Amino acid sequence: QVHLVESGGGLVQAGGSLRLSCAASGRVFDINVMRWYRQAPGKQRELVATITSAGTTDYIDSVKGRFTISRDNAKNTVYLQMNSLKPEDTAVYYCNAKIRTLPSVNYWGQGTQVTVSS
Repeated sequence: QVHLVESGGGLVQAGGSLRLSCAASGRVFDINVMRWYRQAPGKQRELVATITSAGTTDYIDSVKGRFTISRDNAKNTVYLQMNSLKPEDTAVYYCNAKIRTLPSVNYWGQGTQVTVSS
């Protein structure tokens, strides 16, 4: 089992920045990839950013150059630094983890709301 807790969401004006955190506990030694997803009202949940245990990162096109995913292994925490925020970034952001021994299982956090005003 992996337990994920997100924090760092809030209300920010367009052009501003926020940093989301996702603290993992449990079988953290078994985690091989962590991702940030988001879900806006009335829309499907979409993948935003990925980071592997090797440190490889990937982003959806709409956030490239603005968002940065990183991880602090000593703190078992993954971050999403969001700069130059736009109103269309408004969503609930969810942290996701997958572990090596159960690759078909997704672990999710409770989500954190990000609201960007124009």
